[in-house]
Amino acid sequence: MNKDIAVIILAAGKGERMKSEIPKVMHKLCGRNMLAYVLDLAASLRPKKTVVVLGYKHELVAKSLPKNISAVVQKKLVGTADAVKEALTKLKDFQGTVLVLYGDTPLLKKESVDKLLKYHIENKVDATLLTAQMDKPAGYGRVLRDKLSSVSGVVEEKDADDFEKDIQEVNTGIICFNKLSLEAALKQVRPNNRKKEYYLTDTIKILYTEGKLVDGIKLGDLQEALGINSRVDLAKAGALMQQRINEKFMLDGVTIVDAGSTFISYGVKIGQDSVIYPFTAVESDVKIGKRCSIGPFAHLREGTRVADEATLGNFVETIRSKIGAKVFAKHFSYLGDASVGRKVNIGAGTVTANFDGRNKHSTVIKDNAMIGSDTILVAPVKIGKGAFTGAGAVVLNDVPENRKAVGVPARILKK
Repeated sequence: MNKDIAVIILAAGKGERMKSEIPKVMHKLCGRNMLAYVLDLAASLRPKKTVVVLGYKHELVAKSLPKNISAVVQKKLVGTADAVKEALTKLKDFQGTVLVLYGDTPLLKKESVDKLLKYHIENKVDATLLTAQMDKPAGYGRVLRDKLSSVSGVVEEKDADDFEKDIQEVNTGIICFNKLSLEAALKQVRPNNRKKEYYLTDTIKILYTEGKLVDGIKLGDLQEALGINSRVDLAKAGALMQQRINEKFMLDGVTIVDAGSTFISYGVKIGQDSVIYPFTAVESDVKIGKRCSIGPFAHLREGTRVADEATLGNFVETIRSKIGAKVFAKHFSYLGDASVGRKVNIGAGTVTANFDGRNKHSTVIKDNAMIGSDTILVAPVKIGKGAFTGAGAVVLNDVPENRKAVGVPARILKK
């Protein structure tokens, strides 16, 4: 297949139904903004160039873009056709296939787009739509076909009549174009609709009327076409993305006891034969080693590194902490900005008091230390190798190797 491809990603909208001051594409899905998933998809296609069209609060969105991505700003949000026109200013020297993606459709898979591109290029089509069959297609543009079942146009729902609203084949918004055909059709797009916007989908009727080759292929999995327009859609997409993430871990050798109640963000690393128990949340930038036991009701936050065969049990929370091999922290603990050595036992109720009201401070616990239940380690503090703290100790000062600290405030016992 000819890989002379350019990708345009439309990401200009505010997202009125999100009821938010945050640009729609910057809302997060399993720990990362939804636009990032679409950028990954585009990169996987190895295009000659990718152009992202920005609009609402474009400075904020632009900060999240990789350096190799071109961006243009749609000054007035007057429709998708106008947005694509803006993007084409960055593709003046490009000739080939232009693929239009949307920044609010993060569930689309590479396999589906590869199929669309292959069909479009091999059959030398001027425009190929990715369509889907829906029983109740509310909110989507309907695909119009002529008597020979050829694609003849797309009508947006707000402009459709009752007959057209009964059509069950919908446009997902993903379209491949021959670049020259797209440029010519865009010149003829007029805002003849209720919102006075320039619709990219109007190019389909224009091309069809001119006798150009227009076609559509159907998406196998309807869920991939889910566009996010509201917080309800965001939750639905989040659940689907979470299912994909959890299934990938399970296929790679991680046991997730109840995938429906386990929340693992994008980018997390988990080693083989680790077990994740229900109601556990693992945020981005967390690495868990092999044969670990995590949860239930554990919360591993960003910057956590867990070595092999560690146990972090009920209601254990960690952040920016290194947990050594064979550490045992079974219940009710907070480990923040901590470095915990090998074979350390963390008693129930242990807290690293890492924040003094202005700055975060570190706690170091060396190998084989035993931290008694309800110990408070007031950072910065260091617990030596093989050291011991008594139950309820409030440790303000370093505890030397193999020594015991007890009391409030903790004092070092004589040998």
